[in-house]
Amino acid sequence: MIYRITLIDDDLNILTSVSMALETEGFAVRRHSDAQMGLKDLLDFPPDLVVLDIKMPRLDGLELLRRLRRRSSLPVIFLTSRDQESDQLAGLREGADDYITKPFSLDLLIQRVRAVLRRSDNVSLNKPKANEEGASIKRGKLTLDPARYLCQWSEKPIPVTVTEFLLIEALVKHPGHVKSRDQLLDAGYDHDTFVDDRTIDSHIKRIRKKFKAVDTNFAQIETLYGVGYRFVEVKT
Repeated sequence: MIYRITLIDDDLNILTSVSMALETEGFAVRRHSDAQMGLKDLLDFPPDLVVLDIKMPRLDGLELLRRLRRRSSLPVIFLTSRDQESDQLAGLREGADDYITKPFSLDLLIQRVRAVLRRSDNVSLNKPKANEEGASIKRGKLTLDPARYLCQWSEKPIPVTVTEFLLIEALVKHPGHVKSRDQLLDAGYDHDTFVDDRTIDSHIKRIRKKFKAVDTNFAQIETLYGVGYRFVEVKT
């Protein structure tokens, strides 16, 4: 299987070097130096993964991701020269799956790309196929389909990213049991992806927002301050 990656960055040197490195590793790469054209291409020809710069003219990467997330849950890795924690958290809050700060090594980028693709690939050796796990997971109004990373609440689709799906899945497998941030990091990220535990708080906040968009009374993901999170099942 050849994975398709779309690269969007206004720095032509980075576009050239990163696309060459990815193509050498066997990936099919589409590249754009204009963010607006890149967004159109993402919607017209969805890839398996997006590598996206944050600081770009006309349309910056955060706004591009906001617009993309209205219609797609494509995995996204941010490339950013902004190394402040607040900037990194902002990207994760908008639905990015990972981030890499500039300057970076091409070897690191390739490893991060492979890590995110492993999480999003439902035939990965790291995740059994759905028919090996059994039927979809049903918890009250919630339905999860691990084979296709689909999430529904009261039969309405919730547009979650792969990372968000894995976090929800970890919580709902054992309703009422508390999951620490470290446990959720293990569920949502490969061991070669370096993020701190506050990343989980950003993801949970975004997950709640998505559920509340279809059910304003949603309150099934509870915070236990200083401990972690748990899913409380409500019988229908």
